[in-house]
Amino acid sequence: MSVAEQFHVPANFELKDADASRKLIGSSTGQKSEDKQADKLQTAALAEQISGLQEVFAANHDHKLLVILQGMDTSGKDGTVKSVFGQLHPLGARTVAFKAPSQAEKDRDFLWRVHKEVPGKGEIVIFNRSHYEDVLISKVHGWIDDAECERRYAHIRDFERMLVETGTIVLKFFLHISNAEQKERLEERLADPDKHWKFDQQDLAERVHWEAYQRAYEKALAATDTPEALWYVVPSDSKTQRNLVIASIVDERLASLNLKYPPGNLEYSKLIVE
Repeated sequence: MSVAEQFHVPANFELKDADASRKLIGSSTGQKSEDKQADKLQTAALAEQISGLQEVFAANHDHKLLVILQGMDTSGKDGTVKSVFGQLHPLGARTVAFKAPSQAEKDRDFLWRVHKEVPGKGEIVIFNRSHYEDVLISKVHGWIDDAECERRYAHIRDFERMLVETGTIVLKFFLHISNAEQKERLEERLADPDKHWKFDQQDLAERVHWEAYQRAYEKALAATDTPEALWYVVPSDSKTQRNLVIASIVDERLASLNLKYPPGNLEYSKLIVE
């Protein structure tokens, strides 16, 4: 069984805190420092491999890759970008961090600001948060009703299908952390002045709605897990396990393309560099 198959969201999925700490692959099945170090080394090797595949991916100028990272505050979206995608060449890859929409963005459909950020041919784009925010937050806070929520998920399914049908590979990762782990990470940020820049008081306000967000995510994953764009639920209480799972799935998907460099130009071999 591939790593992707192990972490694909199952039918009738329920978010449970206990599942956030599951460790199904790699060495770190316990808390030993040597196991965690082994997983870090494996992730680093996969990140290097992904970087190598990126060069052929860009040279082919055919496929496009969109990686979507969703999760509660402190679930590790930034850490994933750094550990898994940090070795990508910036000329062929970029990260888009979606914040609260501007007035100009609110004046248009919720996918308008997203569509213009999707990858072009040969490009890898990582969404740090995504179009799902415009449904999850809005539903939890009661800014949209059930009917509008269903409409938006239908729009997302159509949008992602269109991306896939026009050459985009879509990989969607839900970074699943437990309530207790989020509390610990927020407390660490508050206790360390060097981490205060990462803290937003809004994180505490949103934490009050923890259970509502869990139910909203369950609905989101069930409504938008499609054959074209699967959801992967990544246990993220362990940062090493989180990074290893995502790196493994991305590497598997890129490797499955059997990419090769395009044929060389025979005329170039006749050229002389003076």
